[in-house]
Amino acid sequence: MWGVSMIGTYEIFSIILSALILAGIKLMSSPKTAVRGNQIGAVAMLAAIIIVLAYNQIIDMPLLWLAIFTGGVLGYIIAMRVKMIQMPQMVALLNGLGGGASALVALIETFERHQNMILFDRLTSQLALIVGAVTLSGSLVAAAKLDRRISQRPVLLPNHSQIANMVLLITGLLVIVASFTNISGIIYVAIVTAILALAYGVLFAIRVGGADMPITISLLNSFSGLAGAICGLTIADPLLVAVGAIVGASGLILTQIMCNAMNRTLVEVLSGSYLNSRNQKQKIEAAEKILQDETSEIVKRSPAELLGQAKKVIIVPGYGMAIGQAQSQVKSLYDTLESQGKEVKFAIHPVAGRMPGHMNVLLAEVDVPYDKLYEMDAINSEFATTDVAIVVGACDVVNPAANTAEGTPIYGMPILNVKEAKNVIVCNLDTKPGYSGVDNSLYDMPNVHLLLGNAVETLEKLLSEIRSRDSSKVVEYESESLELVSPVEKAGEILKDAKKVIIVPGYGMAIGQAQSQVKSLYDTLESQGKEVKFAIHPVAGRMPGHMNVLLAEVDVPYDKLYEMDAINSEFATTDVAIVVGACDVVNPAANTAEGTPIYGMPILNVKEAKNVIVCNLDTKPGYSGVDNSLYDMPNVHLLLGNAAETVKKIGDYLLQLRNE
Repeated sequence: MWGVSMIGTYEIFSIILSALILAGIKLMSSPKTAVRGNQIGAVAMLAAIIIVLAYNQIIDMPLLWLAIFTGGVLGYIIAMRVKMIQMPQMVALLNGLGGGASALVALIETFERHQNMILFDRLTSQLALIVGAVTLSGSLVAAAKLDRRISQRPVLLPNHSQIANMVLLITGLLVIVASFTNISGIIYVAIVTAILALAYGVLFAIRVGGADMPITISLLNSFSGLAGAICGLTIADPLLVAVGAIVGASGLILTQIMCNAMNRTLVEVLSGSYLNSRNQKQKIEAAEKILQDETSEIVKRSPAELLGQAKKVIIVPGYGMAIGQAQSQVKSLYDTLESQGKEVKFAIHPVAGRMPGHMNVLLAEVDVPYDKLYEMDAINSEFATTDVAIVVGACDVVNPAANTAEGTPIYGMPILNVKEAKNVIVCNLDTKPGYSGVDNSLYDMPNVHLLLGNAVETLEKLLSEIRSRDSSKVVEYESESLELVSPVEKAGEILKDAKKVIIVPGYGMAIGQAQSQVKSLYDTLESQGKEVKFAIHPVAGRMPGHMNVLLAEVDVPYDKLYEMDAINSEFATTDVAIVVGACDVVNPAANTAEGTPIYGMPILNVKEAKNVIVCNLDTKPGYSGVDNSLYDMPNVHLLLGNAAETVKKIGDYLLQLRNE
């Protein structure tokens, strides 16, 4: 066994950095640790660059540092400016640049050392040149397809396969020639090899359809690592070999996972299979008839009604959501349904986006909880017990024709079992086929409700209808009182005579960015000689001290902020408590509703105040899903709507009263 003294320092660093990169990849397998994994990988790569420069004694070359700085700045600018919807294109482009760098190194090595190269070096240099060039041109085509610069449909030239095979054969022959000769003519052979490899990359990628791009990107990612590893063999650099092999292996594993998810072989994907015959269309139509078998009559209700009565909902995001940038509306829908006490989950198909994990990242960007995202295998069995499935911009991955339409590109591809839900709401742009070209038989099923158009607009409309249904209860309640004064005037009159006021901020204040209006109301009340305090519940925000920081930002004095234990006993002697965007933390049901998420949770004793003014968006339950019994108490006055607006109206009315 070799001792440590027998192993060079560079080799030891290579092992350590390779282990760090592997650890980073491992962490990136989970959304919760992905950021940390990415950071570890980036630091390891930076360290690898510096170590390579030091090992080769070129660390003092200004040109290299200038190149590193330029590349770093460009990478930062591109990464900051690129939209999430464009991330697949960026990944494809970076794959290509990695392959191009390996090809360039191999070409330079051939130019500089061809007369002194041994057979192994000549062979590996030509292989690195080929794989790197194929990766470069193939990735550029993939990026152009994803960015709609060229057609996303498979492009098949006349005798496409024969041409590609001929180019590959000639390239292989040139590699053999270059490997067994060290004459100066090898330089020209290498140039011709590079040109042919670039051409093959184009032929290879251009016949892949847009729907198969996730697989293609994964494969090209593997190619970029493979090119680097082979190049490392040429220049005898163990670190480059190790890191390239890691990237190549992880890319191949991911490619296999993606192929399994589509139930297609890699050869079928790269052959660019597509729908192009009347016979296949007839098969699709026949399959649709089979799927439209007799079913019991379903009373058509509006989507808002269906969601109002649903207890379990599954949301299925697709690439259309990404294109329409509708993830914020999806998050709002999720929040609304969750606030109503419904069980909401997200079903993620492995190839729903244009790169692995695309949907996960988009949803994580708008703060959808990680534990609400379920992979296909984990959630498919739940559709049968789901009241409503909501499809947002997904087509092929929910198309039942994948199980019946033989001879089509998606036949045999595992899909999300959306059709098994009791009701399905489809928020797609239109009913045109997806990238596969196969008509979606889901659209014609009796339990499916189509909301066609831009997903941002259709979801906003759906949310509006859901909220209007909820607010109807509030309208009925207010109509019973038949008060002749407005809620704002009523609140103003109550505050006019108050001597002691406690303001209770909540997460709704943060969402509505109403802290400035709260500070203005505080100033007005203070100027009128009233005693004003703030009651801070420990979990009023989304992180400890959230409310304190928001109020401190608008210069609310620190000594006016009281924690729950310090102020709870004072509500009984308070004239008016003003709730601004708080729900669960003031819900009296926490003391009585056994078996609910908030039962037993300490709350602020707002109900004990002589009068309570609630400036919340609506009367929906909070995150716990438990209805707030505070709203029905006789001493409570509701000012529903955007907190920034309602609080400002109260303040303005108080100023008006003072001026009068």
